[in-house]
Amino acid sequence: MKTRALPALALICAIGLAATACSDPTAGGSGDSGTDGKRAAVDPTARLDGVKLTMWTAQNTVNAPKQVIDAFEKATGAQVETQAIPDLYEQNVPTKLASGDRPDLMFWQPSISTLPFVQPRQNLLTLDGEPWEARLGETEKSLGVIDGKRYAAIVTSPAMLGVYYNKDVFRQAGLSEKDFPKSYDELLALGHKVVDKTDAAAFYEAGGDKWPLQWQMQVQLTDLDQRWWDGLNKNQEKWTDPVVVGAIKKYKEKLLDAGLAQKNYRTGTFTGQADALWKGEAGMVLNVTSFQSQLQAKYSTADIDKRIGWFPVADSAATGMYSPDQTNGVVAFRTGDEKRQNAARQFLAFWLGPDYADYIKAMKIPSVQPSVPTPAGLPQTSKGQVAALPTAIGVFQAKAIVAPDTHLYLADMIFDKKNPQEVAQAIQDQFAQVAKAQGAPGF
Repeated sequence: MKTRALPALALICAIGLAATACSDPTAGGSGDSGTDGKRAAVDPTARLDGVKLTMWTAQNTVNAPKQVIDAFEKATGAQVETQAIPDLYEQNVPTKLASGDRPDLMFWQPSISTLPFVQPRQNLLTLDGEPWEARLGETEKSLGVIDGKRYAAIVTSPAMLGVYYNKDVFRQAGLSEKDFPKSYDELLALGHKVVDKTDAAAFYEAGGDKWPLQWQMQVQLTDLDQRWWDGLNKNQEKWTDPVVVGAIKKYKEKLLDAGLAQKNYRTGTFTGQADALWKGEAGMVLNVTSFQSQLQAKYSTADIDKRIGWFPVADSAATGMYSPDQTNGVVAFRTGDEKRQNAARQFLAFWLGPDYADYIKAMKIPSVQPSVPTPAGLPQTSKGQVAALPTAIGVFQAKAIVAPDTHLYLADMIFDKKNPQEVAQAIQDQFAQVAKAQGAPGF
């Protein structure tokens, strides 16, 4: 899935509406039984004849819950209707909630930068202590939690950010696994070897689609410790910090201006990335798991294993990065109908309980539960990402209380409309504007 921030003004409007229209005077009351005490154990397959639930999804993920819905309906007699919300999903959902409309369940990005936009304290059931929570992997356990309370069930692993590479191009450049970089500077040096010894571009950059532009900057921010991010979230640190400006400047000068990207990087596309890497027109692509999904939709596991590899990298380590997206998390709403709320909890218990192995097998995705093996037959690129996840570092969407539209400002830079300092300032201005609208302390 793509990882993107909502436009600042749209978010501010949605937040303002949600604060007035989505508040629930029963929050913490009987509608969320168990918030202040233990709930009775959920039987995932208990009969629910006559119960009807609705689940909101994005247009491109409407079929993602199909397997579990079919199995749940068969096991319990309940009915679950999926409703696709028009794009932009992350913008339209808060607006619909503000109008008073709400589902029983919904896909939503379980990060600290995006989960708050649906007003979890007022609108969502708390899911602390549910039977599936303890089964999650350590990285997955860190997602879906705001102010110490769990509001999202984690049903898929967060996307992994790393480098996909063409094995034939690397062989032509005389590169092997021993040459995999242990820092961003080494990654750039690797790019020069590709350019010097092959006809391929070192990297394929997707300026036309814009959103992938953020990753080259993101990798360079991994040495910033949690104290820095905590300070940013309290308005004590700024996106105009020299470290951030330096990352933007290095991307421009050491990669783009240095000729390490393909010639049409200003108009390159996400689908073009996959085609160029597959054909060997580019040696590397830095992107998240949605790039992997693109490959798996077109090619067999055997073909992918033969042609494409993957490795993790951070600013000063061979470490991967994880990026939450909207299919990772499912939230359950306070609807005022206790029977439906309990059924929503049961649906999540079924999804992450008796059905989970069947679900990930049908979806051909990694498991979020160490006790449930990842399905066989996944490409080595996917297996590499699974192995890298436990030590992965969160992208800024998982660390900052607002995920600014860095890609839009970087796009301005590649079209010579902003310099690196101006990009950083635009990011800071948007971040502060949305944080203030949220009522974040310090803004």
